Amino acid sequence: MTAVETGSWSVTTTIHFVRHAVHDLVDRVLVGRDANVGLSGAGIRQAQALGTHFAARSIARVQSSPQLRARQTAQPTADLHSLPLEVVPEVDELDMGAWTGRSFQELERDPQWQLWNSQRNEARPPHGETMRELQRRVLRHLHHVGDAYRGKEVVIVSHAEPIRAAVLHFLALSPDDFLGVQIAPASVTTIVLRERSGQVVRNNDCIEDFVAA
Repeated sequence: MTAVETGSWSVTTTIHFVRHAVHDLVDRVLVGRDANVGLSGAGIRQAQALGTHFAARSIARVQSSPQLRARQTAQPTADLHSLPLEVVPEVDELDMGAWTGRSFQELERDPQWQLWNSQRNEARPPHGETMRELQRRVLRHLHHVGDAYRGKEVVIVSHAEPIRAAVLHFLALSPDDFLGVQIAPASVTTIVLRERSGQVVRNNDCIEDFVAA
């Protein structure tokens, strides 16, 4: 995939972005930054499978969004590597503002929602955050991680939109192209940072495929 300039890393740093595992409101409610949403039973099993998947790799750090569902997803990986789980606000979910907690069925009747899903480059959720603002904070964090963990691998558990924002940047795509980047629950997207560039080497690898293999 395409590599684009983004920082100053002379040695590779491998970032394994993980979207949190499933919860009972997936595809029904825009959960956003609702702090009370944890994983379902199926999501807990996915989190454990992700931990097993990463067990054979030399992981230097495990980081997570502050949201409960992300922390629950990250914890098995941190535990298997005897690492503390670092909570990182920079990889938190996109702030969906007034849309937080609304059902997708309800949102479909909102003209602002329709605009958001056609013009991500410019639109903003009411009282929320733009994709460009999200992208800037995620990339700032990746710059820090690239400098701090040169030659190492880092697992970052986040959400669909922050991961998508990073992928769109490294593929030199506009936020308006978001529909072309799929980020499923409990999926792994791997980005390698090196010599002022970043390359998406794997995208949206689902944990079910790892287990089946």
